[in-house]
Amino acid sequence: MGHREELLAGAKQCLLERGYANTTARDIVAASGTNLASIGYHFGSKEALLNAAMVEAMNDWGSEVERAVRVDPDMDRLERLEAVWSGVAASIAANPRLWFASVDVMTQTDQSPELKDRLAAAMDAGRAGFTDLVLGPGDAEDRPRVGALVLAVITGLTVQTLLDPERAPTGRELVEAIRAVVAR
Repeated sequence: MGHREELLAGAKQCLLERGYANTTARDIVAASGTNLASIGYHFGSKEALLNAAMVEAMNDWGSEVERAVRVDPDMDRLERLEAVWSGVAASIAANPRLWFASVDVMTQTDQSPELKDRLAAAMDAGRAGFTDLVLGPGDAEDRPRVGALVLAVITGLTVQTLLDPERAPTGRELVEAIRAVVAR
């Protein structure tokens, strides 16, 4: 593994352990076994390196969600929603550092238009992927709204689970809440 890859691995480790805002260039160098000059040589700045590492961590997050969420095509749509939200909740419980890092990076987007654009593109892909899980593939007119709803609930579920895991809603409770709203 070359210095560039070592720096990325070290930066990802620091993101998970310390968060975006609390990671210093020296932390990355210590975690990667490289030197300060290699950050500038390979990435131009610590922020550019952290942004690249965060994009990789977000890819890891996407892979983790894919592993955690199991939807049976024979389920009805509300059962699929429950499966998606339950899988996400299980992933948060199993990998809180990854999920804290995903929340932390959002607070940095006002400082980095490039990072903001990359995360916005990842959210678009996430909305489409979650829509496919819930509705199945197709061209329904309401697909963008469904994906936005699923992702909005995941964002809120993430924050609630990270801050207060004992009282965070389960996938089943969220679906029961939807049923209650629709029934009234």
